[in-house]
Amino acid sequence: MSKLRAKHILVEHKFEADDLVRKLDEGVPFEKLAQDFSQCPSGKDGGDLGEFSKGMMVKPFEEAVLKLKEGETSAPVKTQFGYHLILRY
Repeated sequence: MSKLRAKHILVEHKFEADDLVRKLDEGVPFEKLAQDFSQCPSGKDGGDLGEFSKGMMVKPFEEAVLKLKEGETSAPVKTQFGYHLILRY
């Protein structure tokens, strides 16, 4: 299996994730939203998680990444950490 690459934005509540989806739809860059709103340390890097292999991320996150095509952004994905918007690249 090749390496996966993704960026994400992590927030605590679904309403926050839904609001970020609206901002993305309005054309706000994913990386800017990650810097401004993500609760993950990767936010300062535009949400960039870099390369990772299958099995390195929690299951709901990994499953969402695998369903995305390059350049696609997920709907909010719930994990034990909160709600993620995931951009595969």
